[in-house]
Amino acid sequence: MFESEKIRNIAIIAHIDHGKTTLLDALLKQSKVFHEKAITSERMMDSYDQERERGITIFAKHTSINYKDYKVNIIDTPGHSDFAGEVERVLGMVNSVLLLVDAKEGPMPQTRFVLKKSLEMNLKPIVILNKIDRPNCDPTRVLNEVFDLFVELNATDDQLDFAYCYASGVNGFAIKNLEDEKKDLTPLMELIIEKVPAPSGDIKNPFLMQISTIDWDDYIGRGACGRILQGKVSKNEMINHINKDGVKKSFKVVKIQGHLGLEKVELETAAVGDIIVIYGCDDVTIGDVICNENNKIILDPIKIAQPTLSIDIMVNSSPFAGTEGKNLTMNKIKDRLLKEKRANVTLSIDIQEGVIDKITVSGRGELHLAVLLEALRRENFEFSVSKPKVITKEVNSEIHEPIELAHIEVPEEYSGTIISELGIRKGEMTFLNTDEKGITKMDFLIPTRGIMGCQNDFLTLTKGLIIMTSMFDHYGAYKGFIPKRSKGVLISIGDGEANGYACFNLQKRGTLFVKHSDKVYEGMIVGENARENDLIVNVTKAKQLTNVRAAGKDENIILTPPKVFTLEQAINYIEDDELVEITPKNIRLRKKYLTENDRKRKKL
Repeated sequence: MFESEKIRNIAIIAHIDHGKTTLLDALLKQSKVFHEKAITSERMMDSYDQERERGITIFAKHTSINYKDYKVNIIDTPGHSDFAGEVERVLGMVNSVLLLVDAKEGPMPQTRFVLKKSLEMNLKPIVILNKIDRPNCDPTRVLNEVFDLFVELNATDDQLDFAYCYASGVNGFAIKNLEDEKKDLTPLMELIIEKVPAPSGDIKNPFLMQISTIDWDDYIGRGACGRILQGKVSKNEMINHINKDGVKKSFKVVKIQGHLGLEKVELETAAVGDIIVIYGCDDVTIGDVICNENNKIILDPIKIAQPTLSIDIMVNSSPFAGTEGKNLTMNKIKDRLLKEKRANVTLSIDIQEGVIDKITVSGRGELHLAVLLEALRRENFEFSVSKPKVITKEVNSEIHEPIELAHIEVPEEYSGTIISELGIRKGEMTFLNTDEKGITKMDFLIPTRGIMGCQNDFLTLTKGLIIMTSMFDHYGAYKGFIPKRSKGVLISIGDGEANGYACFNLQKRGTLFVKHSDKVYEGMIVGENARENDLIVNVTKAKQLTNVRAAGKDENIILTPPKVFTLEQAINYIEDDELVEITPKNIRLRKKYLTENDRKRKKL
């Protein structure tokens, strides 16, 4: 057990893809927590399968390393704005943050968000100008931009006097000055020991801890994770749980868990400054307090970021229901979502009384929701999903909707097109600058409704040269009508298998979502119409065969590869009268229903 003076608690925060997890890899390797012959992988902290596949951090994770006679607890945080709720909560467990900024790109929207939260909590960040090994990087310019951002966010004089260093996570070195020898990460570790304050609190006072995150163990239930603010706690000790309503309940500490490297270690005793997980109380949640019965301190509640988007999850009612998945019923879907709710409190899961055909799930963005849907899919669930809807609020008898801050970088020749498109979507420009290399940087405040699903359109308009990120900024007055999808869809009129001959003839009508031999059914969306109206088509139609020999050779059939949707793209693409059918093997789009007039339309 380390004395609190020898403990340093830090979180690594940054914009997405600025190198947090890669730098943490290097810290773990150089701290010698692994055996000399141990085989390690890249992005070791990204243990969740979707994190590795998507290349992003989704959940905040804890680790600790030993340096000299110090223990350094480190929290790796997500960089994507949809998972910002993870960042907000863990900042209460640390005494400082490492703010990583790409030495080429400079501060980005998520950089602003995480830095603002840190400054509001009176933390004094250590700035790391990362990726200085990249060509065309400009660490001096970026350092000035970071300082300007501190000033803009009303940092105190003490916070403005921040420590900084230069680093390359992928090459495993840090330097205090650009001309220093590039050797290892010792300069960064020395900076952490010197500049990060030790945890406050007295070990002699009654035990006190506030819950910042929730863990789950299939054998012993819910775990409460946080930093011990004062006192100490031991296994099998009786302590109190106080919820947000002030209701007190005593429970026995079943297990205390800490971290060392990538391993979870069981502890007999933990004391002030330690970041631990305590098991034994199943109804604990974020913001609750666990403490000794003699504790008299009252802590302010932790606020959880409110969701901005919601979707309805329903039983799959398509003709293919039950052919590809095992978990089909609403009861199984409900049980799985309730299990998710135990550990993932950033998602809001609303099971309304009397409503038996859908469950409403709310989150901070399409990616946030898509991660849950993909997890269900991989667990052999089969279900349908509605179009995401923004969650509005009523303020002074006026409807308010979520507004996002969008940051865009695009070659100058495409800037006018993007400005026009965002204007149609009710975007308001707040910043515009074109650098000497012809790259235009723009910031827009735009309704979430306006930015949903536009990324693919913008990639097409700019030939793939746009960089676009956005994050929730605030709730603002409802902006009125925003144009929906500009093109209709091609809808299958019958059941069967898509035929190459029919696909070939339909290519001139638009973009297909199916290929030859794919199974289709009546009402399934098989493509996008080139025009704005929906069109009923027969994608199973085969070429008529006769016993008359053709005078010339048949025309060769050349099929264009179909458009394949990811989960995020699919839920963004559909309209209110459409659904996404999600199974372990396929993602299909379909109409909720076909009217009799639809069926009477001409079949192609």
